[in-house]
Amino acid sequence: MATGAPRSDFLRILTERGYLHQCTDLEGLDALAGKERVTAYIGFDCTAPSLHVGSLVPIMMLRILQQCGHRPIVLMGGGTTQVGDPSGKDDARKLLDGATIAANMAGIGRIFSRFLTFGEGAGDAVMANNADWLDQLAYIPFLRDFGRHFSVNRMLSFDSVRLRLEREQPLTFLEFNYMVLQAYDFLELARRQGCRLQMGGSDQWGNIVNGVELGRRIDERHLFGLTTPLITTASGAKMGKTAKGAVWLNAEQLAPYDYWQFWRNTEDGDVGRFLRLFTELPLTEIARLESLDGQELNEAKKILANEATRLCHGSDAAEKAALTAHRTFEQGSLAQDLPGIEIARDALAAGIAALELVVALGFAASNGEARRLIRGGGLRINDEVVSEETRRVGVEDIGAQGVIKVSAGKKRHALIHPI
Repeated sequence: MATGAPRSDFLRILTERGYLHQCTDLEGLDALAGKERVTAYIGFDCTAPSLHVGSLVPIMMLRILQQCGHRPIVLMGGGTTQVGDPSGKDDARKLLDGATIAANMAGIGRIFSRFLTFGEGAGDAVMANNADWLDQLAYIPFLRDFGRHFSVNRMLSFDSVRLRLEREQPLTFLEFNYMVLQAYDFLELARRQGCRLQMGGSDQWGNIVNGVELGRRIDERHLFGLTTPLITTASGAKMGKTAKGAVWLNAEQLAPYDYWQFWRNTEDGDVGRFLRLFTELPLTEIARLESLDGQELNEAKKILANEATRLCHGSDAAEKAALTAHRTFEQGSLAQDLPGIEIARDALAAGIAALELVVALGFAASNGEARRLIRGGGLRINDEVVSEETRRVGVEDIGAQGVIKVSAGKKRHALIHPI
């Protein structure tokens, strides 16, 4: 590691804002980034129709890379998604068919257009698909030419493999090949695009190092690897999970208002760190905001929510979400932009158990959890506390604005729209 602060803008910003965890050759990469345009990539497998906030750190790194004059490559895992990365997983990933992978890739691709500039220019971002070369590989020639550079003894020592074996959880031969394919991706991108750097989360360190070493052994290339720290909340929880599930980056999977609320509900101890990682506010302004306390810190959380939502969904969506929250929480009025569900009037005429609605709205994962919410006085229908677990919701609950408002605690609200 370098003894002083990095000189290149790219590594200086990564260091100052808390992105940097490990680097294979920090001084060498710093020197390279200071004198020429560096092409770097991060891979994203297509296991769902959207990425979630757990992918925001690598996305923001690619954005910073481009803003510093370098060239980012977004590598879609059209090939590796067919295999499954064992890193951080307890079980084998469900195998997806080609049509599902293609649909997921399309959904994920839309996210990057908000964060990066794509085009034909020297510094414009490139989107690649590793199926373009992995699908063409012949098994025996690949094993002979590349497999011989990987030590099984060493592969067994990497966390992605070792932890699964220690827990006596099955690891298929298919998954075991993943790190070889990822290393080969780096070599291919180095040859095709002049890529010199692979970045990723700390759980990818072993895979990235394999790629750096493969490039040196096969082509005598000097490649670099860089990882970010694992992002957890101040309470130690994995970031990006809520009672309603994953915090998706596509509006089709999670409404911008819910995305805004996720950031607004940030723990006090995370405000400064998240402002550095997930917004582009100047560090001096972030230092001021994180020094606030009490009610003033809530204003800093709103700024975090506004800035994070603006980057992901645009300024209009951020302003709309902030206005909806203001009307709901501060003015006490009913904002029609609140998330909700549609329910047939016939069903409401018969009456629906409040427990079922709580689960359907994502306020609880089960009826048991919904009962605990009611027993604790945390459930309200049209702002009236629900005291009976047998409470049913019907047409008589439809308010003057034609909807039914359901609230869990002080911060979670939704509307039922009769149809």
